[in-house]
Order: sequence, then C-alpha cells, then structure tokens
Amino acid sequence: MHSVPDELRSVMTTTDETPLIAARGLRKSFGDIEVLRDVTLEVGRGEVVAVIGPSGSGKTTLIRTLNALETIDDGEIIVDGICLQRATDGRREKLDRRRIRDARRELGMVFQRFNLFPHLTALGNVMCAPRSVNGVAEDECEAQARKLLDQMGLAERCDNYPHQLSGGQQQRVAIARALAMRPKAMLFDEATSALDPELVGEVLKVMRDLAVQGMTMIIVTHEMRFAQKVADRIVVMDRGSIIESGPPEQIFTHPKEKRTAEFLHAVLHPDDM
Repeated sequence: MHSVPDELRSVMTTTDETPLIAARGLRKSFGDIEVLRDVTLEVGRGEVVAVIGPSGSGKTTLIRTLNALETIDDGEIIVDGICLQRATDGRREKLDRRRIRDARRELGMVFQRFNLFPHLTALGNVMCAPRSVNGVAEDECEAQARKLLDQMGLAERCDNYPHQLSGGQQQRVAIARALAMRPKAMLFDEATSALDPELVGEVLKVMRDLAVQGMTMIIVTHEMRFAQKVADRIVVMDRGSIIESGPPEQIFTHPKEKRTAEFLHAVLHPDDM
C-alpha cells in the first residue's frame, strides 16, 4: 500500500483497521436486468482499488451505489462507520438523513463527463460546494481553491470558463472541485473515457499523484496499464459480479479465472483478436 505523507494523516484514522468503505451483498436490478449480483467489496484507508471488466459488467453501477447516486435492492454500504444504504428484498431501510449526508461528504466523485457549471469560472466551480454546502468563508474558500487548481497545474486558468478549457483541463477542475470538500476517499468513474487520447495522460498523472499522497481511491477504468502501475488491488467484474480480486502482478500475469484472462487479452492485445 502507498505510504501516507504527514499532511494527510490528520484526515485518516490510521489506528482503525476497519475498512473505510464496505459494501456487502449488494444487489441491484433495473427492471428485469440484474446489474449487481451479491457484490461485496471492502476498501482500506489509503488503499487504491481499480475496478476493471467489460462494458456492461456493473462497474459504473457499483461505484454510483457507493455514493448513493443509485439505490440498492439488497445489501448494505458503510462509509467510515456510517451506514449509507441498507436494503433487504427490495425494501430499503430508512436511515438518518443527516448521517447519510455526512457519509456522502466523505466521498469525492469524478464522473465520465465533467459536469462543471458553465456560468462559473474554474475558480468558481471549485469554490462552490465548500462555500454553499459547508459554509466556509469566502476568503478561505478562494485560498483553498487556488491551491488546488495550482496542484492540478491550472494556476493560470482560474478565471477561465469551462468552454475556454480543454477536456483534460475541465476534468482536472472537476477533480479539484471534488477535493475541495476534503473527502476521505475519491471515486472515479471512467474519468478519462470522454477525453481525446492526447489529453488522457494529464488526468492520469493527477490521479497517480493522489495515489502517492495516500488518498483512498476506487477507480473504474479501461486504462489497464495505469491500473497495473497505480492500484494496490485490482477487482475484476463480469455480468454484475466480482469474479476475481488481487494484486496487479497476480491479476495481470497469472489470473485465476479464465474470463479474466480472456478480457485482459482482448484489451491488451486487440490485434490478436
């Protein structure tokens, strides 16, 4: 697991070995289509988990349930000791809304599309949530937003609107916006899939830097080489289930499941197909 620098230790309970994120027995259907089938996943503090698998395997649905953007039909999701969702046989347990809100704040989310506010500058987008949701003072918000944008390599772009930025720059603003809420974990749903190939690297670099800094991350990705280099653990999904999980060297060189081997061969050696 990646080492944790001193500046991040204040937001991580290093003495607590319980998972930061725990999803147990998740089931989810859209109509007659079951998209999650008894999925269990636990993520430790400071761990980087890459979720891979073919399109339609349930990866995006899984990561959206972890932030309660999708409800579950069965199972439970616990974030830093707080139950975010719990359901049995399609009946969702009523939970304390305030506790749910607090749990969701611990999870920063970065989507395939950037979802920036078009009428706000890069600086305004990053300042928006801490100011309006957390009530942080204007000057503190601005100082933090400028620092984050500088870390994203966007110090000179603070006053630009989204339409004045490239796709890679917009996605880095979106990452800064998520980090502005000071989450304990970051969820990435195919953060590079909407980018032109030449812009992918700049976003992956930011994500790689976060991993080195000790940020807990769950990354849904098709970037296999990136997952292999950055993740502590690879989770492979197919047809709504986790079919295999393990360290990158094991998954990529000696997968246990035939379906994993088939998928990796298809994405890493497409010319052989």
